[in-house]
Amino acid sequence: FPPTISFNHTAYLRMCNLPVHVSCRSNAEYMSPSGKVPFVHVGNQVVSELGPIVQFTKAKLYIQWCDDTTATEISRPRYSSPYSWPLNQILAYQKQWEVRRKMNAIGWAGKSLEQVYEDVSQCCQALSQRLGTQPYFFNKQPTELDALVFGHLFTILTTRLTSDELGEKIKSYSNLLAFCRRIEQSYFEDSQAGSSSRGYSKGPSLF
Repeated sequence: FPPTISFNHTAYLRMCNLPVHVSCRSNAEYMSPSGKVPFVHVGNQVVSELGPIVQFTKAKLYIQWCDDTTATEISRPRYSSPYSWPLNQILAYQKQWEVRRKMNAIGWAGKSLEQVYEDVSQCCQALSQRLGTQPYFFNKQPTELDALVFGHLFTILTTRLTSDELGEKIKSYSNLLAFCRRIEQSYFEDSQAGSSSRGYSKGPSLF
């Protein structure tokens, strides 16, 4: 598949600590279920168009650091909380500057909050259609892709923001919400119960 696209997606998958091997094929577009490249081959299954996952990352960063209200009331205080003054202020503003520079480089700096919400809605629609009525994206068994999608959706659903609109976008897709609850119940309930019994604070939950 096209070198620029393959390198971008390979880098992203490796940043997420996913094992990946790039294979260039002249007939790649005919191997893809949607006719678009690149695509990922996991076991005996093939999934194309990872754009929705990447878009979630962009949207989260934009809302956290480019929306002034959210950055002032939530993101900077939360990011700076482990540090003492004045380092806490320096690091928080440095983080915000870095994210805004990145958003400018990828053409997101000029977007409005409403446009970002619409992008998230389109991502949810694409993921919802791909998931369908299956318990996981590759039917009965969870894969790294399920963990990746769950991480983004769960973070949005359980993170306090100045508006609930982002979480409501996800909740409007019942299969995505059920998907998140299924993974939380299957892989996190026991650990959270153990933490509570040992006197630790319980982590965020959809239940």
